[in-house]
Amino acid sequence: MNKGNSGPSGHVTITSVDVRSKQRDVAIISEDDFRHTSNSTYRTASSSLQADQEALLEKLLDCPPPSLQRPEDRYNGTYIIFFSLGIGSLLPWNFFVTAQEYWIFKLSNCSSPATGEEPKDSDILNYFESYLAVASTVPSVLCLTLNFLLVNRVPVRVRVLASLTIMLAIFMVMTVLVKVDTSSWTHSFFTITIVCMVILSGTSTIFNSSVFGMTGSFPMRNSQALISGGAMGGTLSAVASLVDLAVASDVTDSTLAFFLTADIFLALCIGLYLLLPRLDYARYYMKPVWPTVFSGEEQLPQDTPNPTSVAPGSSDPQTPPLGPILKKTTGLGFSIVYLFFITSLIFPAICTNIESLSRGSGSPWSTKFFVPLTTFLLYNFADLCGRQITAWIQVPGPRSKALPGLALLRTSLVPLFVFCNYQPRRHLRTVLFQSDVYPVLLTSLLGLSNGYLSTLALIYGPKIVPRELAEATGVVMTFYVCLGLVLGSACSALLVHLI
Repeated sequence: MNKGNSGPSGHVTITSVDVRSKQRDVAIISEDDFRHTSNSTYRTASSSLQADQEALLEKLLDCPPPSLQRPEDRYNGTYIIFFSLGIGSLLPWNFFVTAQEYWIFKLSNCSSPATGEEPKDSDILNYFESYLAVASTVPSVLCLTLNFLLVNRVPVRVRVLASLTIMLAIFMVMTVLVKVDTSSWTHSFFTITIVCMVILSGTSTIFNSSVFGMTGSFPMRNSQALISGGAMGGTLSAVASLVDLAVASDVTDSTLAFFLTADIFLALCIGLYLLLPRLDYARYYMKPVWPTVFSGEEQLPQDTPNPTSVAPGSSDPQTPPLGPILKKTTGLGFSIVYLFFITSLIFPAICTNIESLSRGSGSPWSTKFFVPLTTFLLYNFADLCGRQITAWIQVPGPRSKALPGLALLRTSLVPLFVFCNYQPRRHLRTVLFQSDVYPVLLTSLLGLSNGYLSTLALIYGPKIVPRELAEATGVVMTFYVCLGLVLGSACSALLVHLI
């Protein structure tokens, strides 16, 4: 803002405040969809929601100058691109981890399906999922930390394109290996697979957190599009697995189709991301507002949580201030961690071991398709629905105590799932729910509540901090997700042994 050279200093200060006030008024009128949708809670004048509204509007001082009229998202082009990037962030990953029959075939030390004999490399085969979990979790945490440090050092464009390119290269390697006879070098194939998983997990994490951080500078509907796209990736993967289960005769043929689909979609994501800056709407929000905020040449926003942490006196001006971000997002962070803790505690460890009560009938529904339908497809579809609802309804708000309260309320789902027909049971012999309807309803509730509440918390995070910290906050929110998943997965192993 130009502080002028004429008039006394006191008059300049008053003029500056007036101009900033006018900027705020104009920004409120022109700000995008996360407030003016017909179902949005931010239209209401109630006192409880008004506090939440003020929290979300804190950073409107950082909006682009009012002289620049906000372009429209023509044909929802930006929304579609972020939704597609969300699909691309999880669809390849889901194809990789859900190809269980393929990994069993490849690691059984034979070039044809197993004949029932105990494979020589049974240790690799029996503990493959555990190895895969470690190979995916550890790099995720490390790469989240690395990405936070790189926020102001490496442009988001470089991080996104580099991670997508590496992911594509990894999947091309795995695609080539599908039709290669690895029976004579099973251990080497296992090592290559684990190394690929490590690289894929790390680059996928950098891609996800970078793009989500970037959407922090956009209106909330774009963050919601990215998150919903991830759920769509899971749903498409579940549908593909069901189709494969129903019609596929050769496990390598179906896996080749899955991996080729992942290759094509990753290449599509690269093209879509390159297209994004060409859209006027996206370019408007991608333009830096405080380009020298860390150098001391610009005045810091009024709502900066801790000006000294981003001022020139900070020990590392290129590292975003973690303290103010954690302070602003403590409540949302707790909600995210606990939501994903409960979800990963139940899904998939408990869900996949719930059997149909009519399993003895031998029908395809109760044997072959029960778990894929009632666990993977139903959960992913309910999760997608929950995330998509947030495009029209945002209740409760970011400062409401109802959000962590609803997250805690989901704890009741744990005993409800346990008392379904979970098998095998060694300690808790009682099965209270004597119908297959109960796991269907509970899985739907688990997915719907996870999708809706977690998406709200995630899209609120970058909106309650100054705009120059939005990308770094997006990375921190992704870390909350990872922390909840790790804690839930670890405790799920203990819960399984207690049942």
